[in-house]
Amino acid sequence: MKPYNPLEKENLGRSVTHSLINSEPIPISAIKRFDGAGVYAIYYMGNFDAYAPISRWNNGSNELHLPIYVGKAVPTGGRKGGGDSEVSSKGTALFRRLDEHRKSVEDTFNLSVSDFWCRYLVVDDIWIPLGESLLIQFYHPLWNSVVDGFGNHDPGGGRYKGARPSWDTLHPGRHWADNCAPSKRSESEIRVNIAKFWSTYKGPTIPA
Repeated sequence: MKPYNPLEKENLGRSVTHSLINSEPIPISAIKRFDGAGVYAIYYMGNFDAYAPISRWNNGSNELHLPIYVGKAVPTGGRKGGGDSEVSSKGTALFRRLDEHRKSVEDTFNLSVSDFWCRYLVVDDIWIPLGESLLIQFYHPLWNSVVDGFGNHDPGGGRYKGARPSWDTLHPGRHWADNCAPSKRSESEIRVNIAKFWSTYKGPTIPA
């Protein structure tokens, strides 16, 4: 039998993941300003037709099993690979990132912010990228794979030559996305890809 190594990637990821999913979920609209950087998971509880299978996994605010998106917020000025917990606890990077997502949802014409919940975890800066990548690996969230662009920022400065993200094609309303070039995929094509995703999705693959 292989000896247990607590520093292996999978074991470190398990620690971050379990700490996150065991935290209390709260409505994304109810988040109060707090300090720190780290990782987060966003959950959807609405009735947008293309996301109907999510209801199989999320059966209420206390039983949120499948995030629709996971992400990270790194500390401003944090040392790359420094593992500086003091830097990670300063600033409001994680709060600001979640607040940006709240505003993105509020700007759409077909989503309601009241249908979104989240969990978040303040993490030492060295573990933030690892935590995010493993959460994506474990959950395969829809908005991290099939419907790209939820986490995009306004490019500003007249830099709108890039294609409109799939997310904004499916959920129009963000003013800056209207200035982008047409999406590479139509709404119907995006919906077909979502249906294909659900047809093969077997659920999270979080290690025990």
